Amino acid sequence: MKKIGLILMFFWLTPMLISGQETFEVSRTMSIKGSVKEKSTRKPIKGAEITIAGKGTVTTDVFGDFKVEARVGDELIITDDGFTTVRYTIKDGQNIDVLVEDHPNEPQLIKKRAGQKLESNYTQNLEAARNTLKKDAATSIEYITNALESVRDDDPAADNKKAELFEALADIYKHWKQPDLAESNYLISLKNKYNADVEIKLGYSRLEAKNYQTAFNTFSKLQKSRLSATQKIQVYEGLGDSYKGLQRYSEAITSYNKALSLSQRKKQEGKVISLNSKLAKVLQQQGQLSAAEGYLDNSVQLAQKKDKKTSARQRTVAADFYNKSNSYAKEIQLRKEALQDIEEIEQSEGEAPLNEDKSLTPQVQNYKIASAFAAQQEYDEAITYLEESKKEAKSKNDLIVQKDAARKLGEVYREKGELKKASEAFEEYEVIIDKLYIQKDQEISQAARFSRELAQKANRITTLEKDRELNETRYELAFASQELANQQSLRQQIVIYFLVGLTILLLLAAYLMFRNMKQQRYANNLLALKSLRSQMNPHFIFNALNSVNTFIATNDERTANRYLTDFSLLMRAVLENSEQDFIPLEKEIELLKLYVQLEHFRFQDKFDYTIEVDPEINVNEYMIPPMLLQPYVENAVWHGLRYKSEKGILSINFQNVASDTIEIIITDNGIGRKKSKELKTQNQKLQKSKGMGNIRKRIAILNKMYKDKVDVFITDLEENSEGTKVKLTLNKDK
Repeated sequence: MKKIGLILMFFWLTPMLISGQETFEVSRTMSIKGSVKEKSTRKPIKGAEITIAGKGTVTTDVFGDFKVEARVGDELIITDDGFTTVRYTIKDGQNIDVLVEDHPNEPQLIKKRAGQKLESNYTQNLEAARNTLKKDAATSIEYITNALESVRDDDPAADNKKAELFEALADIYKHWKQPDLAESNYLISLKNKYNADVEIKLGYSRLEAKNYQTAFNTFSKLQKSRLSATQKIQVYEGLGDSYKGLQRYSEAITSYNKALSLSQRKKQEGKVISLNSKLAKVLQQQGQLSAAEGYLDNSVQLAQKKDKKTSARQRTVAADFYNKSNSYAKEIQLRKEALQDIEEIEQSEGEAPLNEDKSLTPQVQNYKIASAFAAQQEYDEAITYLEESKKEAKSKNDLIVQKDAARKLGEVYREKGELKKASEAFEEYEVIIDKLYIQKDQEISQAARFSRELAQKANRITTLEKDRELNETRYELAFASQELANQQSLRQQIVIYFLVGLTILLLLAAYLMFRNMKQQRYANNLLALKSLRSQMNPHFIFNALNSVNTFIATNDERTANRYLTDFSLLMRAVLENSEQDFIPLEKEIELLKLYVQLEHFRFQDKFDYTIEVDPEINVNEYMIPPMLLQPYVENAVWHGLRYKSEKGILSINFQNVASDTIEIIITDNGIGRKKSKELKTQNQKLQKSKGMGNIRKRIAILNKMYKDKVDVFITDLEENSEGTKVKLTLNKDK
């Protein structure tokens, strides 16, 4: 009986399953492609709207193609101002080709409606680009691209629109710290239509890129133009910034004063505050501290009358000034007031208003207050503020301030004599340093990805302009060839001209692609240099810390403190220079002296050393990659002199070879490379030297970027393979 029931149920369910299968086939959503073309000319129609009731609307691209998600039986409604509305019912999943006929209305009316539609698209996309400028660079650039697509060359306002769009594009690049791209797009905007405001922006983008001479030329040219009062203030301020960058401080003060006088007459308080600050900085650099303090007090008093953010920012500027002049009491008072302003802002508005200014944070101000107390040897006060700075930095994942606070805390405890707490603080500092390296690597990867995205967007805009020119040329030639069908010879000439033009366009596109690839390679090289710079020598740090441990173990605390102080100075200098591609030779020599002093302090019975600099060398005119020489000196000490039975000699000479070339010769009379290699343990042989490997990579990249700037030759000092000589040739920047 049970089997009979199952059979009956099977026969009852089978028709329902079949019916359900058929219903599924009909109701299944499919991806359907299609195109819309003119019936008479087969010309693709761009911008036609394809609507499915209740499912949205898509538009055709430049080739008249579209893609929709629909089911069998859905009705497509194809509309455009240029033709009569067409309705099409989907029968299967095959591609759809819709041929449309011209609209029966008058052609002028059609053209007017199409123009109104394009104008609306242009306005909407430009407004959207401006609204998303500070939120998402890629989205903002996408809106600019869409607006550019809606601009037709036969539009009388085409040049004005292009000028406006490329100005907006440059504003995007400027906000996202891409001054080179901003400069090129401001120039394109000015090429389409001159605008004094755009040229002022061009000058400031050149300042941001530190092209002070070209910025000066831009602002000097603007002085000859007819400008409004606001524009004159911007030009005078830009001239002041340019003079300051060129280290022409007297001219900078004159220009700033002109801008300040005009700002005061026009009651532009924000400009008055910033110009007072700039004048104070320049006067401080000239040593005119009394005059600088007067301008600074004016800026603080004016800022107090405005909003809390302006007040806090100006107080921190003034505090920095008093820090440099060792007026710590004034500095502390100002920073406490700024800290109160920042806390009130965060309570009322949250952190967002302060995100753009990294110095206006509680952790930074607490750290600087602590540094001022430490400078006055008020260690208990300094410790309180350092602990608060660490706490704030940790809560906001600010590893940089957290790292500085931990290091400073260790130094304060050490000066106070609490060595155990100092050791704990330094251990915490090392842990934070490791985290910071990981974060920096992630930031470098994100920066590379962001640069690639911006490059792709820029390439798309360039390609769009070329495609539009190519399509316009193609359509014009097709129309001309149809009208001149009976003039065979003329048509052939047109085809030839078209092919020549197309070839030129392709060559130009190839050139642009080559140039973009070259720029990308350059950007990749910069990223590689940053990555290599971020890697310190863990071998030296490990050995140095072991030495400190040895001194402490032998109860030689004074020697340990002295060694740790010198070691922290070296590490701080290395970190300060870690973001620079090049530093002056003078700084590199100072770092090298400090490093050799540390090594000699550890191995006094193993070697003596000399560092000689040719007096004919102007050490400020030569630029050198930071920590370039240290690995060679370390190799000389650790693999040559350390194993020598008698006391050795380390010699470092800086010799002038030519007007733009110097030689740096590092020699040691140690055991030599061959014998050092034989003394290595099996484990040491398996390990690779990251220091020397990084140096070789850096030199290879630098020589590729700056055309043979550095050459290195390593040879044996003696014929019996004892001793080592490293000769490094450094060329001056052209």
